[in-house]
Amino acid sequence: MKRTKIIASIGPSTWEEDKIIALYKAGVNVLRFNFSHADYDNASRCAEIVHRLNKEGVTKLGLLLDTKWPEIRTGDHEDLKNYEKGDVFKMFVDPSKVEGPQDLSCDYPYLIEDLNIGDVIKIESGLLDVLVKDKEKDALVVEALHGIKNMKQRRHVNLPGVKLRLPGLIDQDKVDAKFAIEQGFDFIAMSFVRNKENIQELRDLLAENGGEYIQIVSKIENQEALENMEEIIVNSDAVMVARGDLGIEVPIESLPVHQRNIVKMCKSYGKCVIVATHMLESMIENPFPTRAEVGDIFNALVQKVDAIMLSGETTIGKYPVESVEMMKNIALEAEETLEYKHDDYESIGLTQRDFEKKRLIKSAVHIADSLGAKGIVTFTKTGRLARLAAAYRPTCPVYAFTNQERTFTNTTLLFGVVARYLPFENHTDVLKQAIQKLIDRHDISVDDQIVVVSDIIRNDNEVPVLEIVTVKDIIG
Repeated sequence: MKRTKIIASIGPSTWEEDKIIALYKAGVNVLRFNFSHADYDNASRCAEIVHRLNKEGVTKLGLLLDTKWPEIRTGDHEDLKNYEKGDVFKMFVDPSKVEGPQDLSCDYPYLIEDLNIGDVIKIESGLLDVLVKDKEKDALVVEALHGIKNMKQRRHVNLPGVKLRLPGLIDQDKVDAKFAIEQGFDFIAMSFVRNKENIQELRDLLAENGGEYIQIVSKIENQEALENMEEIIVNSDAVMVARGDLGIEVPIESLPVHQRNIVKMCKSYGKCVIVATHMLESMIENPFPTRAEVGDIFNALVQKVDAIMLSGETTIGKYPVESVEMMKNIALEAEETLEYKHDDYESIGLTQRDFEKKRLIKSAVHIADSLGAKGIVTFTKTGRLARLAAAYRPTCPVYAFTNQERTFTNTTLLFGVVARYLPFENHTDVLKQAIQKLIDRHDISVDDQIVVVSDIIRNDNEVPVLEIVTVKDIIG
């Protein structure tokens, strides 16, 4: 059973029902909707399909909405533009002041104020880098560091090292967040998070609109986020190493180091962490990955992340299902060979009862290893117990039984956690039902041992306990 979770971005290649089912069977746990490109009609239709399939027991998929954020772009121009290395031209904020045929405008209002001579501007994801040579009243004078042919209008612009004076959420992000609430999404990936205030802004918006249950995945994508990495991680539900823009905003050779540091800090705080972008990029066009891509995925798995993500491979790619199967097979191979040490982590915002359960979960993970147990069984209403368990990187599956439909899907990102829906009033009386459900699904057999973390009633109070259970002793 694969313990590392897979996120697949959904698009024209995969948004029909049969493709969604195929992605799930291939190993997908969460579907991502990129709202830099997605439209409401297809997103709502796909969300409705997933909710129905989840209720029918065909799938168990979480839904993630990725916000657009206030992107910085070049302006409109009619003709394709060509640049050679050494070309000097101007970049304006006001498009009406563009002078020469090679000049560009940029919609970042503080471009001239915030950029200094010697700074580099990256256009079209670094395909055109320009060096700031001089500053004028209405424009920056820049020099092309390399050439590009047939550049279209409205190209993406990155300003590495600049502390951008932009809001955490644009108006469109707020509309999209409300859409996520209406459509029952489990996660929102917040683009270009720069500090904890950005996260709180989204959390307040969700709470004001009845979406406090939605978990926030903070995307670390620029230098300012790296500088505020600890506070971002502490205040997020999960973190994404968004290597696309991050690899443009920082020197590309430093990207693996930043990835390692982000993952390490997330694990030290027990926070879910995702690695994304260009993992199987070649499989957009080809049925087989490069050796380097396989090594890249394996490296993320060695770092023991919770989840890995596919983007263009499953939105516009020719081989979306094959890409997922490849990623799953690499994960299974890695998990078979890696040693999971179940390192401890900082406890942030836990109640005394949660802290007690964290200690029990830690013991359960180690005991399960020593016994060769086939699973750890927990009961959770909010998913908090499942998150505590996943952070220890358990070797055997953690079967998290819940009576809450939202918890059933919002645990889909957690390493090693398999949620099972089981209606109950008080879980102290349903252990036998839970075990029978695992047997019926062929997760365990009657001769297996499992470790159970649950509550018992003592003097009318719930008391957390840990049990080592031989299955046949419970079901007879």
